[in-house]
Amino acid sequence: MKDYKKYYLLPATPEEVYTALTNPVTLELWTGDPAEMSTEPGSEFSLWEGSIVGKNMEFVPGKKIVQQWYFDGQTDESIVTIKIHPDSHGSSVELRHVNIPDDDYNDIVEGWNDSYFGNLADFFEVG
Repeated sequence: MKDYKKYYLLPATPEEVYTALTNPVTLELWTGDPAEMSTEPGSEFSLWEGSIVGKNMEFVPGKKIVQQWYFDGQTDESIVTIKIHPDSHGSSVELRHVNIPDDDYNDIVEGWNDSYFGNLADFFEVG
C-alpha cells in the first residue's frame, strides 16, 4: 500500500472547485462521462463510467471532501481527502490519497494529475 499527496493550483474560487467536484452535472461537463454523485454522507458515487467508485464520507461546502475509494479485494480503506484553500490565483487544492494498492499506484497518480485535476484545470481555464 502506498500514499500520495500533492497540491494543485486551480484558476477558480474554492466554491467553484467544490461544486465541480460534487455536482453530477458539473462533473459530467469536465469529465465527459456520466457521473453519480451526492453530497449525502454514506452515499456511493461513480465516475468515468464506473472506473472510479466509492462512498462519500464527509463534506464541508467549499472546503473539504472525504471519500472512500473501492479497489477489488482490498481490506484497508483507501481514503481520499481533498481540502480546498483560497489562493491569490483562485484555489490551492490539497489532495491526500492513502492506502493505494501497489499495483494501482502509478495509474492512480497519473489519473489524479491528468484526468482529474488536469481536466479540471483545463475546464476552468476555458470556461
